[in-house]
Amino acid sequence: MNKLFRLTQSGIDELEQEVTELISQRAAITGRIKTAREFGDLSENAEYSSARQEQEKNENRITEIEHILRNVEVIKTPRNPGVVQLGSNVKLKGIGSKTKQFQVVGTVEADPLNGKISDESPIGLALVGKKVGEKVEIKTPAETSSYTITEIS
Repeated sequence: MNKLFRLTQSGIDELEQEVTELISQRAAITGRIKTAREFGDLSENAEYSSARQEQEKNENRITEIEHILRNVEVIKTPRNPGVVQLGSNVKLKGIGSKTKQFQVVGTVEADPLNGKISDESPIGLALVGKKVGEKVEIKTPAETSSYTITEIS
């Protein structure tokens, strides 16, 4: 049985765009390989080795994305918007005027620098199941901070 990958519709759209771009790069990479072969001895041909590595990386990523898209489960709009769950957007207020905003997503789509946190991450685990007004303690390797949930959408 294959693992299901939970993604928002925007995450699926991003992966579909990425795989389309990677597929469109195949011809250019193949052209680089062909040109590099013409340089002669392949065992000492850095251009050929580089192009083959790029081709392998490109094909591996295409395979990975296609696997994810074949086994995707779309994260629907949360059924109970009053509770933090997969797909929720959460606003937090910390001590002083320190505020943070996160979207709880699946592990494939997680991008902490852009506010998308995995439901399996320490922050995601601290938030899931909580309601507006509840306090959460978020433990990260750098610090432990307390926040109050101010909004869930």
